[in-house]
Amino acid sequence: MPFPYVLLSAAVSLDGYLDDTGPERLLLSGPADFDRVDEVRASVDAILVGAGTIRADNPRLLVNSPERRTAREAAGRPAYPLKVTVSGSGDLDPTAKFWHTGGEKVVYTTDHGAQRLKRTPVAADVVPLGPELDWPRLLEHLHDVRGVRRLMVEGGGIIHTQLLQQGLADELQLVLAPLFVGDPKAPRLFGPGGYQGGRLRLVETRRIEDVVLMRYEPTAPGTANTPSAADRHWLALACELATQCPPSRTAFSVGAVVVAADGTELARGHSREGDDPVVHAEEAALAKLAPDDPRLPTATVYSSLEPCAHRASRPAPCARLILDAGVRRVVTAWREPDTFVVAADGSGLLEAGGVDVVVLPEYEERAKAPNRHLLG
Repeated sequence: MPFPYVLLSAAVSLDGYLDDTGPERLLLSGPADFDRVDEVRASVDAILVGAGTIRADNPRLLVNSPERRTAREAAGRPAYPLKVTVSGSGDLDPTAKFWHTGGEKVVYTTDHGAQRLKRTPVAADVVPLGPELDWPRLLEHLHDVRGVRRLMVEGGGIIHTQLLQQGLADELQLVLAPLFVGDPKAPRLFGPGGYQGGRLRLVETRRIEDVVLMRYEPTAPGTANTPSAADRHWLALACELATQCPPSRTAFSVGAVVVAADGTELARGHSREGDDPVVHAEEAALAKLAPDDPRLPTATVYSSLEPCAHRASRPAPCARLILDAGVRRVVTAWREPDTFVVAADGSGLLEAGGVDVVVLPEYEERAKAPNRHLLG
C-alpha cells in the first residue's frame, strides 16, 4: 500500500523537552529556523498535528511567506498545504485558529469521535477510521484520496513516537536548542513504549544561528507483514544498484542489499558485478558475507527483482542461496516475468522454506526501468 513520505519535525531543549509548563509556548528556535520550517511547510502537501498540540499551542500552521505561497500557486498547488489533525475522542475546540486560517482541513478520528463531532462540528472534513485510530489506514487515505505525497508532522510527542514505533516515518528533522527545561512534568519529544527500530542514520547537520538541525533516517527493516520506511529506503537502494549493471540482452539487471535487524547494511551487489558476467545480485551480495555470519538469520534481503528459482548458469538459484544462508525475510519490488524462465516462482520457493516475502509494488516501475529493453 502506498503511503506519503512522512517527515517528522520538532525542536527540543538539551534535556529533550518540547516545551515547559508555563502558560505561553516556549520558543526553542529563532527567526532563521522559523523561516526554514516555513520553507519545509511550503514544500509539502499536508501538515499534521495532534489534537493535544491544537489544545496546547493553538497553532495556525500556515506558509507565512507570500513568495512561497505564490510559488505554490504557480506550480498548480493550493497556497497552503492541507491541514490534518488526529483525535480519537473527537474532543476538538471549534474556535481554535487551526480551523479558521489557511486552506482545507481534515480530521481523522474513531467512529465514536465522529459521532461527537456531529454534535460539536468543526470546519473540516471528518474521516472515521473505525473503532480505533489506524495509522496505516490514515496514511493510505491521505495518499489515495487526498493526493498527499509529502506529509510534515509537527507534533506532538505521542504522534512522533507512534509513527516511529510503527515504522511509518521516513525522516526526522530535529532541532536542538541550547537551553534546559528541567521540569519532569513538561512534554517530551518521545513518549514511553520504546523504539525497537535500531539506530537512525544521520544524513545532515546544520548550524542555524544558535540551534543545530539534525536530519535522521530510520534504518531498521519492518516485520513480516508490515513494511517500514526503512524497507522503502533499502528497496530504493536495490533499484538504484540495478542501474549499475552492465547491459545484457540475456539477463535482467538487478540490485540487492542485505541488511541486519538493527539496520546495519551488511552487503550489497548487482547483476554481472566485477569480472563475473553471470553473477546475480543476491548471489554477489551474499558472497561478501561469511556463511556462518550470526546476523544472517535475522537479516532482510532486498532485491529489485524476485530472487530466481531456476537458472542455467549456476548450480543453485538465488532463492536457494537465500534459504541456505538462513535469511528469513525478503523484500522485493517486482515478480519475475516469464521472459527467460516459464512460470518463475522464486517467492513460492522462499515461502515454502519459511521465508517471509514482502512485495512493494510501488517500486515496480523503478525496478523495471533498467530492463525496458527486455520487456518489449
